[in-house]
Amino acid sequence: MTPTTRRTFLRTSAVAGGALLVPAALAARAAAAVPQFAHGVASGDPLPDRVLLWTRVTPTPESTPGSGVGPGVEVRWEVALDAAFADVVSSGAVTTGPERDHTVKVDAGGLAPATAYHYRFLLDGVASATGRTATAPAPDADVDGLKLGLVSCSNWQAGYFSSYRHLAARADLDGVLHVGDYLYEYPVGGYGARGVTIRPHVPAHEMLTLADYRQRHALYKSDPDLQALHAAKPWFITWDDHEYANDAWSDGAENHQPGEGPWSARKAAAHQAYFEWMPVRQGPNGEIYRRFRWGRLAELSLLDLRSYRSKQTTPSQGDPNDPARTITGDPQMAWLKSGLVTDARWKLVGNSVMVTPISLSNIESRFLEALGELLGLPVGSVAANADAWDGYTADRQELLGHLKDNRIGNTVFLTGDIHTSWGADVPLDRSSYWWNGNSAAVEFVTPSVTSDNIDDLLNVPPRSLSPVAEAALAARNWHLKYVELDSHGYSVVDVSRARVQVDWYYLADRLSPTSGVRHAKSLATLSGTQKVSS
Repeated sequence: MTPTTRRTFLRTSAVAGGALLVPAALAARAAAAVPQFAHGVASGDPLPDRVLLWTRVTPTPESTPGSGVGPGVEVRWEVALDAAFADVVSSGAVTTGPERDHTVKVDAGGLAPATAYHYRFLLDGVASATGRTATAPAPDADVDGLKLGLVSCSNWQAGYFSSYRHLAARADLDGVLHVGDYLYEYPVGGYGARGVTIRPHVPAHEMLTLADYRQRHALYKSDPDLQALHAAKPWFITWDDHEYANDAWSDGAENHQPGEGPWSARKAAAHQAYFEWMPVRQGPNGEIYRRFRWGRLAELSLLDLRSYRSKQTTPSQGDPNDPARTITGDPQMAWLKSGLVTDARWKLVGNSVMVTPISLSNIESRFLEALGELLGLPVGSVAANADAWDGYTADRQELLGHLKDNRIGNTVFLTGDIHTSWGADVPLDRSSYWWNGNSAAVEFVTPSVTSDNIDDLLNVPPRSLSPVAEAALAARNWHLKYVELDSHGYSVVDVSRARVQVDWYYLADRLSPTSGVRHAKSLATLSGTQKVSS
């Protein structure tokens, strides 16, 4: 049999043909009085003295996302200590136009550490929604806690973003950590919920050009729950593959075909739209990997595991253990290792793909294909999680060895990508863990906001078959402390001096825009242990 690819496994033809029109909500907004701020406001990358602020303005009806038309305009911005903007502490103006898709991104400085602020944008007497944000504590501040929402894999076509609504309603969060797959590249019918498109993508075809990526970003930011969460908290964000194309690597992607033009052009388009539409800073060479400090309590390193990686292995090509293969690239690995040697108590790593080694050798065939698709494995291969760190073992051993050799404790990987929930010790050597229990770090994996998981891929009722696979995984992988393969939702990461606790919350129904949520599981790692405990 020819191995089934992740693309062909996930893509469907459930939506009937016909022209796809812009959703009614977007059309109504376009017809409204202008100028307007139809895509909300957002903040991100908070530092002790500054924070990034974002919006997108529609100055004229024809200035729609991706159109490349419309006038240049000067948009004012204000940051205040109060919601009425009577006490404005920072303000300015920025020019935007079609060359940047009428997006506005401001690095608002001169702010005080550990302080909450309100912000807004104005054009021709029209004000945007008011956002709320906050700066990070001073680097040497003696901080008691940090609490983050943790999300990943938010596919518009597979349901509603109720996870964002529930996180936005919480008053106890310092921010939101999104570890990748903020949006998806597929065409209408390409990847929905169990083969059914719940909300069709715009544009209707797969994203390829700069205009395509801009329109897709605009669609996602039209979601009211996403807008609410962006307006409520500052975000820390990194990308995974679907911000480009499925299973992307440095020079291509599984979901990029020869007839779709040069990969370099598609990658450049995805990059440009991403940095226009997201409250994310770029490094001097355009890099997205970056680091944030939360007083003496924690330091958060956000990784880019797509831009520099070697091509994924297959059962017939490539060796996961080849030392020449990399998932980080040498400069990013050196940056990561140097940053983990820090006086912060906790070293948090925003990690888009799973670092924990996983063996599938005792999994029944009915689960193997579905698990393989989520883990990036060709059908029939159980040797490595090829799209994650399992496919790049030399880099993983270099990183874990660095933790061991430098006696770096309290390292916590916070991960998404695989649409399921996991809690695990990260062993120095999986084969010997069963008798010596050596662990270099811990990892917590959040489920998907909406994207299909095991029960969806098998098209069975939730919790009907997956417990069998979960038990098999736990029996073969002693370092696993929790695995749940069916539910959608989010996690909350609660950091204190004594421990990092992760709580999983699962939606009642991702297909309902008013879905409820329940708390499902809590796990923690205590300071100094490098172990997961209940």
